[in-house]
Amino acid sequence: MICYCGSLKNYSNCCEKAHKDMTEAKTAEQLMRSRYSAFVKADGDYLMQSHHASTRRIKEKKSIVKWSKSVEWIKLDVLETSKGTENDSEGTVTFKAYFYDNGKVDIIHEKSAFVKEGNHWFYVGLSQ
Repeated sequence: MICYCGSLKNYSNCCEKAHKDMTEAKTAEQLMRSRYSAFVKADGDYLMQSHHASTRRIKEKKSIVKWSKSVEWIKLDVLETSKGTENDSEGTVTFKAYFYDNGKVDIIHEKSAFVKEGNHWFYVGLSQ
């Protein structure tokens, strides 16, 4: 099966690796793509695990999973990355995530901030 993130790789050779072991997301973009796939799969555990502790809100997990299941995910477009390589400790990824909600197409357009601590990339939130 082709990965949800749009990489054209098989899911098992792409986001599933990160879903099983976060250190497999070697760049900020790979983590962002794996988070998109986790939204498609409504994998609340991974979404919480990959969210930086300083901005993570565990109580939101239930509502995130409920919302993820209530929409039909269409595709992900990565528009731009800044830093976020294996050798960086921070980076940003700008993307558009398309989904159907109540019979109409909607889009999340976001510039996300990521930090790397130890050997793990984490989503921090919207970039300033």
